[in-house]
Amino acid sequence: MHNVQFPPSPPQSPAGSESVNFRGPRGCSADYPTPASSQPGYKARQPQQAKASRYSLPPTPESRIGIILGKSLQLRSILGTGAYGVVYSAFDYVSNTWYAVKALSKTNPNGEPLDRRQREFQSREIQLHYAASAHPNIVSMLKIVDDPECIYVILEFCPEGDLFSNITEKGIYVSNDTLVQRAFLQILDAVEHCHRLGIYHRDLKPENILVSNGGHDVLLADFGLATTEEDSEDHECLDQSSRKPSYKSAPNDVWSLGVILVNLACGRNPWKQASDEDSTYKAFKKDPNFLKTILPLSDELNDILGEVFQSDPRDRISVSELKSRIFHCQSFSAPPQQTGRISLATPPASPHAAQFNVSNISSTSSGSQSSLHALVWVIFLGRV
Repeated sequence: MHNVQFPPSPPQSPAGSESVNFRGPRGCSADYPTPASSQPGYKARQPQQAKASRYSLPPTPESRIGIILGKSLQLRSILGTGAYGVVYSAFDYVSNTWYAVKALSKTNPNGEPLDRRQREFQSREIQLHYAASAHPNIVSMLKIVDDPECIYVILEFCPEGDLFSNITEKGIYVSNDTLVQRAFLQILDAVEHCHRLGIYHRDLKPENILVSNGGHDVLLADFGLATTEEDSEDHECLDQSSRKPSYKSAPNDVWSLGVILVNLACGRNPWKQASDEDSTYKAFKKDPNFLKTILPLSDELNDILGEVFQSDPRDRISVSELKSRIFHCQSFSAPPQQTGRISLATPPASPHAAQFNVSNISSTSSGSQSSLHALVWVIFLGRV
């Protein structure tokens, strides 16, 4: 395990505080002197209700829409939901600035308070994200508001959505080698920065990468499964290629990066699941050039993927080596007529679709992957 030296904790307001001074994106500051009650749609936070039974049910995500954080930051809409967190869009009426706000509940869905492991897991997400967020390709963490019901994490807002929707709905990356290279190098920069800090994301996928500037810039988000452990024995977070009862955190990130690279270049996944039960993956293990027969991959990209998708994590290319290979790669996609037009045995599906259950982990490890976006990979532009 790395002996990671973290910067000071992110700025934090005391529980229930109504006075918050937010930093703007990338260090800009803004004060909020306007009284909350004068803002449009103002809805004051209500005190916790008396317990009718042992535990009161927590507020619904929708019930928080309209509340004011600090004196002028209003939650406006839900961007995504997960097992223990909800992400909202929020607008500040003083600075006319949009933010993203992640609300981390202090209770389970049945109203029971989080146990020690769950609280430590929540704290780890905040600490690791804040430690990495100075990088230009990682979503900035700007402020923490500690409320009696949940912790509000104020984040940089990216209105153009996540990489998933930009691949599947907008189609701005497939067959655009220049844009694929630019975006993927930024992702690699962000992950390399994390690894240098001894932080391993462990949930790299298009849903956890946000897009700005018309797809030219991307930012890594959602550190809910991040760890500083180089080795993991989580039974629900196994290496997808070997299914062994432990994995190496850095090579696992590299594997996920390879899947994202295929997503960007081809608009689909290489396989449904990296296991011998998946006929596409099984065929790839027998013939490293198999993907080239079903996807429009260039020879260069096919060779790079061969170094990424090594079954033994010890044999995989490093993030720094992958970054060098991508930088010098001349082409990523091949003309469609060069593929074999072979139908895939498995339909396109989002990798790591399992629901994450924080109750199954210890404070220093995590389980299967979750997403704040309950998205289904339905539309794939690179379908053959």
